Amino acid sequence: MDRLLSRTVDGVLRRSAQRTPDRTAVRFADRSWTYAELDAAVTTAAAVLRGYGLDEYDRVAAYGHNSDAYLIAFLACSRAGLIHVPVNHHLTGDDLAYILRQSGSSLVLADPELAPRVPREFPVRALRDTDDSLLAALAEPQEYDADRDARDLVQLLYTSGTTADPKGARMTHRALVHEYVSAIDALDLKESDRPVHSLPLYHSAQMHVFLLPYLAVGAENTIIDGPDPGRIFDLVEAGAADSLFAPPTVWIGLSHHPQFATRDLSALRKAYYGASIMPVPILERLRERLPGLAFYNCFGQSEIGPLATVLGPDEHEGRMDSCGRPVRFVEAKVVDEEGEDVPDGTPGEIVYRSPQLCDGYWDKPDETKAAFRRGWFRSGDLAVRDGDGYYTIVDRVKDVINSGGVLVASRQVEDALYTHPAVAEAAVVGLPDDRWIEAITAVVVPRGPREEVTEAELIDHTRERLAPFKAPKHVVFVDELPRNASGKILKRELRDRLTRP
Repeated sequence: MDRLLSRTVDGVLRRSAQRTPDRTAVRFADRSWTYAELDAAVTTAAAVLRGYGLDEYDRVAAYGHNSDAYLIAFLACSRAGLIHVPVNHHLTGDDLAYILRQSGSSLVLADPELAPRVPREFPVRALRDTDDSLLAALAEPQEYDADRDARDLVQLLYTSGTTADPKGARMTHRALVHEYVSAIDALDLKESDRPVHSLPLYHSAQMHVFLLPYLAVGAENTIIDGPDPGRIFDLVEAGAADSLFAPPTVWIGLSHHPQFATRDLSALRKAYYGASIMPVPILERLRERLPGLAFYNCFGQSEIGPLATVLGPDEHEGRMDSCGRPVRFVEAKVVDEEGEDVPDGTPGEIVYRSPQLCDGYWDKPDETKAAFRRGWFRSGDLAVRDGDGYYTIVDRVKDVINSGGVLVASRQVEDALYTHPAVAEAAVVGLPDDRWIEAITAVVVPRGPREEVTEAELIDHTRERLAPFKAPKHVVFVDELPRNASGKILKRELRDRLTRP
């Protein structure tokens, strides 16, 4: 595809600027940029960053909310030969300091209101909203020219840290650009699309599966700071948005929003979901309300850029719990604990081989060695492959519950709970138990007042749909489930809360 979109991350933008210079590339708040303007801004920002005294391959942390400035900073790091380190803007204290120190960041680009959180040992420059910010510096154009190698590191993508300290996946230009081509191909991304980007740009899915690939095809992009239902509905009704990516937790919120049933959402053509498993009952509810909407299930993880498999809109029938088949540049297979292939229909760990993969973890040689076996990346996801090559994620390997010596996938119990009308959200974990080894425990966010549904009622409900040994032994009601920025439920945190004295 056009010499693989010009080989480097910032080259993706430069190619589109040469092809459609006057087309609108990005809108944010009251600002808009044509492709030519955005490309020129990236060049100036690259010169400004190097003018801060940074050397090639220095790490630059980005600590800010969604904005055009955030996007420009990432592309400028790419053009300047710097390594971008996106940081969750919710992190504070030790969590923030850990990533800055572990990455060895030489500079932090921060939104002004977030800057006071940054440990004093790190130099800070404003991303926007001040006279000396990176965005303000774009008013005086500068030239910067450098020939980047596709094998150079361009970003450290820190994993979600759901089971241990986050690890920085070392992403090269080559890996990310291959992933962009895979996304364009598998997700049917077109120049005529009008995507709205509402999920955090520090997360790999919104940035690398959607925003950069959409810039590669020359689409008109709208960036907003968060998935506000009213704002999304307004953009759709105004004809400014016809494509949306969101994790299941956001789609659940949209489907429960009072305006979801009354607003004119007919212009919405493409719905992408991912980052965690979509409960089948929720997907069925969305499809019933919007029968003309094309749904795509996107699955993967940061280490692979992050897109690995896709279930397209014409593939959902009969397999709505599947995450689809591997994208263009990804090979996948299911293996046992020794790394040997297992027959179709047999659960095992899904592993990947791909040019999209990271080349290891930053300054973590032991973890890097453990993650790769005979050239295949170990995902940590338990999956089943069917005879047609479709994969279904059963669970995270570490989230399978050993109940009385029988292994139970938490996903199956969660799907049964979601069929009860009183359940808004559910997560199932195993808790230590003298009799059962691990007692299947459901943590439920009810849709209404807690007294409208009981523990016994939900246990009986699952028993009607599952083998009795798979039904929860206990149900705990909560107001909300702990999640990371990508929408993944933090089951480790749930287990810690529920076992704490």
